[in-house]
Amino acid sequence: MAKFQVMRAGRARLGAALALMVLVFAATTARAANLQTLEIVTKSGVQTFAVEMATTEKEKETGLMFRKELADGRGMLFDFSPEQEVSMWMKNTFIPLDMIFIRADGRILRIAENTVPHSLQIIPSRGPTKGVLEVIAGTAKKYGIAPGDRVAHPLFNSH
Repeated sequence: MAKFQVMRAGRARLGAALALMVLVFAATTARAANLQTLEIVTKSGVQTFAVEMATTEKEKETGLMFRKELADGRGMLFDFSPEQEVSMWMKNTFIPLDMIFIRADGRILRIAENTVPHSLQIIPSRGPTKGVLEVIAGTAKKYGIAPGDRVAHPLFNSH
């Protein structure tokens, strides 16, 4: 009888582990399935990024917190519609980021480069912003992304 109970408990743990793996896979797949294309037109050419959207309050509060890596060419775009002054921080964020603040017309307002992981320092937009693109630190410098460059994405008005 004891052997049967141990086997049953082992099967229950295995079932729970499999269920957790399925949930993690589903969340990862859902995140990957929700990627959108964003392009930045720089003086040196067009740079294309695959971005996750942060549109709900919960998504905007969490952002890229707890992530251990972010691939080159990937990012997260925060939707702060309507255009407004915004502030960001790096609490519980393990990787350094470039934060690109974008106006409603799709022009880059400013870039906070190489933000410090886990810092509670407030990073302000310093002007009306409709979106913030977070990418791995060094991206702006690597691709020559600068204030005034145009961002192409459905979130921004095209003029």
